[in-house]
Amino acid sequence: MNGRVKIRTAEEIAKARESGRLAAQVLQMITPHVQPGVSTDELDRICREYIVDELGVTPANIGYHGYPKTLCSSVNEVVCHGIPSPTKILKEGDIVNLDVALIKDGWFGDTSRMYFVGHPKPAARRLVQVTYEALRAGIRKVRPGATLGDIGHAIQSVAHQAGYSVVREYGGHGIGDIYHDQPHVNHFGKPGEGLKLQAGMIFTIEPMINAGKRGVKELSDGWTVVTQDRSLSAQWEHMVLVTDSGFDLLTAWPEGTGDYPAIA
Repeated sequence: MNGRVKIRTAEEIAKARESGRLAAQVLQMITPHVQPGVSTDELDRICREYIVDELGVTPANIGYHGYPKTLCSSVNEVVCHGIPSPTKILKEGDIVNLDVALIKDGWFGDTSRMYFVGHPKPAARRLVQVTYEALRAGIRKVRPGATLGDIGHAIQSVAHQAGYSVVREYGGHGIGDIYHDQPHVNHFGKPGEGLKLQAGMIFTIEPMINAGKRGVKELSDGWTVVTQDRSLSAQWEHMVLVTDSGFDLLTAWPEGTGDYPAIA
């Protein structure tokens, strides 16, 4: 497995850092538009125009294995890969994950955030906050000599302690000049198991946490994944670089973490 996971040069890391920075910028830009009454298709249009016209880069998702849109917009019980639609209107109390990927100079940036539509119920807010804490716990395990199992175990522990479940069918991934590369990053695992991390590796960590059971199913559109029990699901995603002494977030939020604790 080690031989298949790329160790990036300083020049490659600089390109990945720029792509990650721009992807994070898109999700900052869209934040004030996430309001009751807006369609997920409108959010998609705004992001697409910003990526193309303002940033001058390429939306990575359009046409990827036939995917039709710029964003994945996953509302409430949607776990991932929700397709933006003019008929999907956000309503007060919804939670939504917006996941964006772009390409600059052949390098991919990929990140996602959770958004509250108006004022969510306490149970929804708690799920989103715990999922962020699970992401944070996983990222803070990243350093040379640690393993992917260390990351997965940290994420799983936070989720299970809160009474939630971890989706196992989808995980993080290597990223760079290829969108989805090695390694696959599980959000569950055992300490000390799996790939040993080395400085120069770049991958995403993007836990999907369900308020109910972990079972999921794909809808007939071939993309949208929902919880089998229709419980709420939440997800956050960052691109992470393994450094000589720990980690660096390549998709850090331009405006800071606000009400959420810093990851570093």
